[in-house]
Amino acid sequence: MLVGIDIGATSLDIALLRPDLGIIARHAQEADVEAGPGPIMARLRSLLPAMLAQNGIAPDRVLAVGIGVPGPVNFAAGQLVNPPLMPGWDSYAIREDLREITDAPIFVDNDVNLMALGVLWRQRKQIENFLVIKVGTGIGCGIVCHGELYRGSTGSAGDIGHICADVAGPLCRCGNRGCVEAMAAAPAIVAMGLEAAQSGRSPALAERLAAKGLLDAADIGAASRAGDAEADAIVRRSGRLIGQVLAALVNFYNPSHIFIGGGVSAIGPMFLAAIRQSVSQRSLALSTRHLEITSAPLGPETGLIGAGVLAMREALRSGGPA
Repeated sequence: MLVGIDIGATSLDIALLRPDLGIIARHAQEADVEAGPGPIMARLRSLLPAMLAQNGIAPDRVLAVGIGVPGPVNFAAGQLVNPPLMPGWDSYAIREDLREITDAPIFVDNDVNLMALGVLWRQRKQIENFLVIKVGTGIGCGIVCHGELYRGSTGSAGDIGHICADVAGPLCRCGNRGCVEAMAAAPAIVAMGLEAAQSGRSPALAERLAAKGLLDAADIGAASRAGDAEADAIVRRSGRLIGQVLAALVNFYNPSHIFIGGGVSAIGPMFLAAIRQSVSQRSLALSTRHLEITSAPLGPETGLIGAGVLAMREALRSGGPA
């Protein structure tokens, strides 16, 4: 039995998986990584034993644990390195923290890398050169080259959220200006939605704001699908900026497929359409001739399945605890 853990910027998702990666049990709840590792790791130390007990699984039956986190990871050490979305997590010993509840090998990787592994498993290696993009609180990219996950020389490959989209753009969490993440991820979409609601340009968003007291990316997406022009412009702008960055990756890497996932990917068809249009306009014809840009095939479970793939593959490769 395998354990998959997906720590998101605003969520915590845990799954118990069979060796064939079928999900035995799953638990999801809201979380805030900005609160630091203490609260989230305490929850894991409580939730995981409880899930095992509820499903009649002895702790010694756990073969391996895979964990995804929203930041750059030193894979060999299993530690985050200066993660912009996760203050307080730099070099935190995640594996050692969980040793008190399991002796199984534990492997930690960037959450989008796990999504890429999930897609690779789903495709049964029928495609070998593709990108997986996660758009949520941040923006990241998992790279599969010749059927293998590519992490780069130090584990930071795919950190595309901090590619500059506008040198005069807003300040990003990383300290630079104009990063695509600061201009097109969920917080930027919400900020634009709030401004449109408060200025009166979007009656639909103003109504939602008055009813709820806040807005989220899903509200902007719903207003866009309902025909609100301002919300539609926000969704299209986000997709266009992300497509602008992806066009450069397409010209450089020439993937056969790009899979789009993460919470923002569900805000509406105009988002994906804007990405496709921007990539098509800015990429070389040969790079896009057979390129497919579509939604991640496993939906919200992609990261959890990928965590199971990571756990299984790395446990078999290492032959023992990490």
